[in-house]
Amino acid sequence: MKKSMWIWLPLIAALLIGTAVFAKSAAKNVGAKEQVLNYNLALDPTNLDPAKSTSIEEFRVEYACFEGLATFGEGDVPQPGVAEKWQVSPDGKTYTFFLRKNAKWSNGDAVTAHDFEYAWKRLLNPNTASPNASTLFYLKNAEDYNNGKIKDADQVGVKAKDDYTLIVTLNAPCSYFLGLTINPALYPVHRKTVEASPEKWTGNPETYIGNGPFKMTNWTHHEKLEFAPNLYYWNKNRVKLQKLVFYTIEEQSTALTMFDTGQIDLSDELPRPEIPRLSAAGMVKYSATIGTYYYMLNTKKPPLNDPRVRKALSLAINRGQIVKYITKAGELPALGFVPYGIPDANPKAVFRKVGGSCFIDNGVNQAKKLLAEAGYSDIKKFPTIEILYNTNETHKQIAEVIQQMWHDKLGINATLVNQESKVFLQSRSEGNFQIARSSWIGDYVDPMTFLDIWAAGNGNNFTNWTNAQYDKLIDTAKTTLNAKVRYQAMHDAEKILMDQMPIIPIYFYTRPYIIKPWIKGVRYSAVGLVDFSGVTIGTHK
Repeated sequence: MKKSMWIWLPLIAALLIGTAVFAKSAAKNVGAKEQVLNYNLALDPTNLDPAKSTSIEEFRVEYACFEGLATFGEGDVPQPGVAEKWQVSPDGKTYTFFLRKNAKWSNGDAVTAHDFEYAWKRLLNPNTASPNASTLFYLKNAEDYNNGKIKDADQVGVKAKDDYTLIVTLNAPCSYFLGLTINPALYPVHRKTVEASPEKWTGNPETYIGNGPFKMTNWTHHEKLEFAPNLYYWNKNRVKLQKLVFYTIEEQSTALTMFDTGQIDLSDELPRPEIPRLSAAGMVKYSATIGTYYYMLNTKKPPLNDPRVRKALSLAINRGQIVKYITKAGELPALGFVPYGIPDANPKAVFRKVGGSCFIDNGVNQAKKLLAEAGYSDIKKFPTIEILYNTNETHKQIAEVIQQMWHDKLGINATLVNQESKVFLQSRSEGNFQIARSSWIGDYVDPMTFLDIWAAGNGNNFTNWTNAQYDKLIDTAKTTLNAKVRYQAMHDAEKILMDQMPIIPIYFYTRPYIIKPWIKGVRYSAVGLVDFSGVTIGTHK
């Protein structure tokens, strides 16, 4: 045990050398009247259409520019957004949302229930090809409409009764449905704008019409996005910022230099070796989050078409060393896919603790046994495999350590391929990979947000893996009225997922971020959204 631990220390140390940046802050007088926040979003968005976006960075832009029926409040409890109130039928299957009559689009048009009906049916329309369509499969006939079994969209369980009343009918009661309405995929869209330019409306600030607290004013790709207050927002008096800037700086060291020199005020991207220094200066904070960092495997490409090989690769990873020596922000090794922070059937219990570990960390002997069973007792016959990751220092360090672990422990060679984020996302969605870096931040606080990704037909499942028993368990969990049956089905589904291993969980996220002490009112949700609507800038130098 001690020997294997120390094998990795020289490599990890080498990866971290040279990442420290000690730039002196530039002192200047900035009065509180200059209400401008500079935030590092990190990645340049690929698609800002709520029906088609998939990254947390895109969701954060959309949360600034749009608003759903509900927004997140303290403890992530849904609070009124465009809907000022709602009613739920006694059987839990019908939701009636009453919309604010003063809700408006950023061009001054009224936001109506028809906008939500249009947006939701557009999300489900097969021609939209939305990767997020399954978010609405809880609605009556939604899945059948999406897969073409039903052609008439009017049979889907969403209907504008009038301009300010939206009726939603579910297949079965869903305890977290209100939480789903916070998801950007369920935001309304401005129909005239979308239909005038279906593929281009999101790329032009002039046509990016939203209904949220901010309006995009400029987008300089691979540099920054700029926003001004939406003067038509129903709660515009809450917004104090005069300007909001999202920089798209992928390099963590560059972002840190900009933070140290006063060019940005807030960033989620920071070199992990710098956390102790920044913490000592009172600049590091943590927000609650539910998320898993993992590797996605293309199960159609040999040798990854054999679950024994996939499990062997997973078992040979020492996650404890990765979180201790690379990520260094209190992350926990992921020995399952559903992270901590999500309740079980008993709300006082935690799903992850009830489910326990689905496999062991650093199980090298078991990994070698599985490889032999798969026909690789002579490891020289094992082909070289490829790890694909997007530009980021931490992703690179993790890939390099895993590459060496597989080589030293199993004799398996892996090559590393780095791609710019937009190209990377396209490669992954088109299946042009063997092993690809991935992460998932929950869309709502329930195990299902992590488990239904891997059901057949989900637009975010790029592994080519399907399992009929898994799909049946997911369907049971979505339709049963018995909480114990529901959670047991989800535990059983996770066991199948981890036994088949189309994905390799690596660690459960924490969310450290760096922020200047004079920035007040930034709110993070557990699902990764950020609320800037109440931010104020204090007097500082």
